[in-house]
Amino acid sequence: MPQAVVFDRVGGPEVLRLQQVEVGAPGPGQARVRHSAIAVNFIDIYFRTGLYPTPLPSGLGSDAVGVVEAIGPDVSEVAVGDRVAYLVGPQGAYSDVRLLPAQVLIRLPDAISDLTAACLMMKGMTAQYLFRQVFPLQGGETILYHAAAGGVGLIACQWARAIGVTMIGTVSTEEKAAIAQAHGCTHTIVTSRDNTVERVKELTGGQGVAVVFDSVGKDTLQDSLNCLRPRGTLVSNGTSSGPVLVDTMQLAAKGSLWLTRPAMMHYIMPRSHMLSMADEVFAMVQSGKIRCLPSHTYALGEAAQAHQALESRQTTGASVLLP
Repeated sequence: MPQAVVFDRVGGPEVLRLQQVEVGAPGPGQARVRHSAIAVNFIDIYFRTGLYPTPLPSGLGSDAVGVVEAIGPDVSEVAVGDRVAYLVGPQGAYSDVRLLPAQVLIRLPDAISDLTAACLMMKGMTAQYLFRQVFPLQGGETILYHAAAGGVGLIACQWARAIGVTMIGTVSTEEKAAIAQAHGCTHTIVTSRDNTVERVKELTGGQGVAVVFDSVGKDTLQDSLNCLRPRGTLVSNGTSSGPVLVDTMQLAAKGSLWLTRPAMMHYIMPRSHMLSMADEVFAMVQSGKIRCLPSHTYALGEAAQAHQALESRQTTGASVLLP
């Protein structure tokens, strides 16, 4: 019988439990997908803790890879037997089989393995929309990227190198600095040892950077603002340390700065746009410019352990659940 990770109250990793579930035949516009690999993303923690409210009880996860084993009426996007991946849709990816709207499914090229695809969907597409849409990088810029050794961060390191961007990445340890540099990060700042603002100013001749990509949030907000050059842009794309509260007068006082808080859903739709984004991500992999495999794998029933490791910053790269 199919299994899924569910939770009926918000809280720590201990609220997650594996249980048997009913999965019926797909209805109109639906496909039934049997998963082979499921991505663990920090946004999953936001749902589990209640930062992003969801009706309870609930499944968890929005990002997985698998094979279509049945389709309902009026489905033209995929066929039975297709290898597919997805990163949007209802919560519930932490499962071995589930029903999904066919319109969210993306066919995978033969050259992209299931494990690579599990790293690429949310994480690779996040790098794409940050670097190609939110703040379109042309090459030649110097940027600051927080959490450079994370799942998105290691893809961002490679993408920045591929397009000729000088990336300054923050990490928490020397070991993570070595990993980020091996993936293409030009300079690393070890936050347990270095002063981020001083180091950025040193590396930029006192000017600051054009853009900061900050997925950490509360703990890094002031450093991020202080690292920007006049009229620079803070892209606040996550809040792993807590929510960001900004006095807009600070933006004026620090150089008429720009601040944006993007959300994937506003950049990925309609479906035709999502597919073109995926094509660009896949092309980066197929050309050898980006290489991506999970650094950590867990059984489906070990979702709580995966969350605990991710929250405690014990991980580098991507984490994946295997049904």
